[in-house]
Amino acid sequence: MENFYELLKYIFLGLFQGITEPIPVSSSGHLEIAEHFFGLKIEGMSFALLVNTASLFAVLLIYRKDIMRLIVNGLAYLKNRDPEAKSDFMFIIYLIVGTIPAGVIGILFGDFIEDNLASIKTVGITLLVTGIALWTIRNMRGRKHDGDLSFKDAIIVGLAQAVALIPGISRSGATIVAAMALGMKQETALRYSFLLFIPVSVGGMILGFSDILKDPYLDELAVPYIFAFIASLIASYFSLKWFMNIMARGNLKYFAIYCFIVGPLVLIFS
Repeated sequence: MENFYELLKYIFLGLFQGITEPIPVSSSGHLEIAEHFFGLKIEGMSFALLVNTASLFAVLLIYRKDIMRLIVNGLAYLKNRDPEAKSDFMFIIYLIVGTIPAGVIGILFGDFIEDNLASIKTVGITLLVTGIALWTIRNMRGRKHDGDLSFKDAIIVGLAQAVALIPGISRSGATIVAAMALGMKQETALRYSFLLFIPVSVGGMILGFSDILKDPYLDELAVPYIFAFIASLIASYFSLKWFMNIMARGNLKYFAIYCFIVGPLVLIFS
């Protein structure tokens, strides 16, 4: 019975992370909430890495056509300097540039952030910050398409992604807010945000591989981990599809309202 409860707990946490990863409410913050208020202690060092990898697979699946187009056109531009492929080649460059801030700050200050900012109080405050940011850009309708981006755009959105290393600051929320504030159309902001998630997630997966090998709970939790991975993959896929529809209708204000409700509740009851 205890093993069954453990399995259900990890399936629930996988679903929880998968649902909250794509939408702008912070999956890491919500896992902190689940641990604090529901007593769902996460054993082992590999869980966050595994469920984030599941979300990565969901993003790769949904954006597979865009990824293939960027690869094909990027190579075509490198080989033939095809002018029609230049915008896709530059989009790849902007993804690389946008990845650098989070990578550098994560390596330099990742341990400090985890040791000093990973608390339930921080999550309550940063959810309010996320809500304010989402509310600020709720009515913005940009004009920039994929081919209109610049190095300035890439750096600013990359810095926003780095800020999201703080628990409770949504990665998708921070990058989409920054992108829309810079004048990107909703579709472009969403695509740039989630394609930017790919190299950061892959980098985290590579850097965290040793944690999996050292995880003292790996043998004991192998089956729950697998079920959590599958749950997160499925939940991330459908959550991102839903969020894409929300973005198309311009209804970000509902996520801001959610953060305005949950943030104070976390602060009051923590």
